[in-house]
Amino acid sequence: MPRGGNYLDATGLELVAQRVRDAVAEDAVVGTGHERGQATLDVAPPRVHDVLRYLRDGDEEPYGFLASLHGCDYLPAEPRLGVHYQLLSMERRDRLGVRTRVTVDEPHVPSVTDLFPTANFQEREVYDFFGVVFDGHPDPRRILMPEDYVGHPQRRDFPMGGEPVLFTFNEHKLPRWYE
Repeated sequence: MPRGGNYLDATGLELVAQRVRDAVAEDAVVGTGHERGQATLDVAPPRVHDVLRYLRDGDEEPYGFLASLHGCDYLPAEPRLGVHYQLLSMERRDRLGVRTRVTVDEPHVPSVTDLFPTANFQEREVYDFFGVVFDGHPDPRRILMPEDYVGHPQRRDFPMGGEPVLFTFNEHKLPRWYE
């Protein structure tokens, strides 16, 4: 399969997309994108786990390493919240992006921690900052913000400049931010 710059080319991406549709489900891949040399599969949210399992274990050219998992807010576009998975084939040095998008009202995506243990903290961070809920996650708590914090600070509608955050477990030991 032709490749350029350690990324799949557009033809290779379409071949991967068709293999995923054949192996997982016809509705699994909702689109493809090839911009600036980077290949991306757009996947239906309920099919994320199945697609990533297939790409790791079942594809003729597998992607065995999850290099990155991160969130994105596409406001004003809908569906607004995105989850991006960056897969890597160590043997071929190929990269493949897998993206899914969910609405703020139904921000649910299946967890992939059973496939890629490194997704554990990355999914927690996306939940913490964007509010995407990863169904089946073994420890679905905030990771960087206090447990009682309200809101998701990386969303584009979050107030500019944010707001001061006091961590209650050590506030009596440290000087107050407003003093």
